[in-house]
Amino acid sequence: MKLNNNVTEFILLRLTQDPVRKKIVFVTFLLLYLGTLLGNFLIITTIKTSRALESPMYFFLFHLSLSDTCFSTSIAPRMIMDALLKKTAISFNECIVQVFSFHFFGCLEIFILILMAVDRYVAICKPLHYTTIMSHRVCCVLVAVAWVGSCVHSLAQIFLALSLPFCGPNVIDHYLCDLQPLLKLACADTYVTNLLLVSNSGAICTVSFAVLMVSYVVILHSVRNHSAEGRRKALSTCISHIIVVILFFGPCIFIYTRPATTFPMDKMIAVFYTLGTPLINPLIYTLRNAEVKNAMRKLWSKKVISDDKR
Repeated sequence: MKLNNNVTEFILLRLTQDPVRKKIVFVTFLLLYLGTLLGNFLIITTIKTSRALESPMYFFLFHLSLSDTCFSTSIAPRMIMDALLKKTAISFNECIVQVFSFHFFGCLEIFILILMAVDRYVAICKPLHYTTIMSHRVCCVLVAVAWVGSCVHSLAQIFLALSLPFCGPNVIDHYLCDLQPLLKLACADTYVTNLLLVSNSGAICTVSFAVLMVSYVVILHSVRNHSAEGRRKALSTCISHIIVVILFFGPCIFIYTRPATTFPMDKMIAVFYTLGTPLINPLIYTLRNAEVKNAMRKLWSKKVISDDKR
């Protein structure tokens, strides 16, 4: 995999070099990561065990929580361990694997969010045909397409990364391997590569965000003729989805739709969408969703009862 390269490893500069701050980073991000795992695991377990959550919306929410968990896991464990190490070296091959997994699960989350918007559109705008259009088979096919599409996107990122020649500097001014910081280390003109990056990651983020926002505007416009209870339920669901979309896509668009330049704030923005969003998503979908909260209570009650019988 080290094609046209003299570099066998990269040095990650992390968020800070100060020993005290590194300990703070370790504790903070360990708690954030454990919170992400716990929140998403609760949603995954609840949806899998509850018969009340068998609708397509929860089928997609299951895959969103799964992608959130994997997305965070592709970055967080190494970042947490690096906070304790003096030298944070990552091999070339490990760097490429991280680029692939990071983009794969990030892109999968984008596609799942789009599927959730489609599901809400059909449920609210075409309720009489909902069960026919969003059958379980159709949902499975849509999710399979999302996984394949994410793989294609990630392979394109790998192709771009492998096309870069590295022959000197190997210090990445970031806590993770991604194409933007790698472009700065390449010993060749990266103008074309950056254009491809923007047309790939940047276009996916921007177009998907536009499609999602337009779809929710259409949905919210269509609920005007519904009953008060229908409007309240639709607004509650759509607002939750819109919050997640803005929190995830805002940082992504900022990072991937600009020229090959990096800013000091990039690290903190990356922290937000690699650790913050996967943690916030379960909170948004549980705190604003009565069905999920009720299913969690029933699951917890069953566990308490089973423990008491023992």
